[in-house]
Amino acid sequence: MITPFYIVLGIGAVMIAAILIVLIVAATKPDRFRVERSVAIAAPAEKIFPYLDDLKQQRLWSPWDQKDPDMKRTYTGAERGVGAVYAWDGDRNIGAGSQEITAVTPHSKVEARIDFVRPFEAHNRIEWLLQPASNGTSVTWAIFGPMPFMSKVMSVFCSMDKMIGNEFEKGLTQLKLLAEK
Repeated sequence: MITPFYIVLGIGAVMIAAILIVLIVAATKPDRFRVERSVAIAAPAEKIFPYLDDLKQQRLWSPWDQKDPDMKRTYTGAERGVGAVYAWDGDRNIGAGSQEITAVTPHSKVEARIDFVRPFEAHNRIEWLLQPASNGTSVTWAIFGPMPFMSKVMSVFCSMDKMIGNEFEKGLTQLKLLAEK
């Protein structure tokens, strides 16, 4: 006869085993991540570049700006390019953080540091690469950085590549529409 004690003990053992499996799988994940997407834009790099090195212009195509139009935005530092800083404080879907442009190669590359404060702390890098293509310019948007253990655990259940990648695709589509006008 199985008593309630043994049922609870069995359920507890299964739960502990499941947690251990998740932790073991998480431990095998890489220490760094990179998510990137690209789009071909039928426009010269000179027309696209101002949307990237001017943080105020990013508001026109960033998918996160579309999700929370009421978020608080602060721009400091340089007007554009190296030293331009953008801080945001949005709803629970957007969180809070800042982005600072750290390097610019005119008409070909913009690099930035992005620091998230909420919903969780993270410090990553972003880059936009513009390369000549047969029909205009290929634009690549990437984010990369360290993968702390808690991020590894989360990645067991949801793909960062799909989550962030889908948003990058939306943003690049908006950028394409703007630049091809």
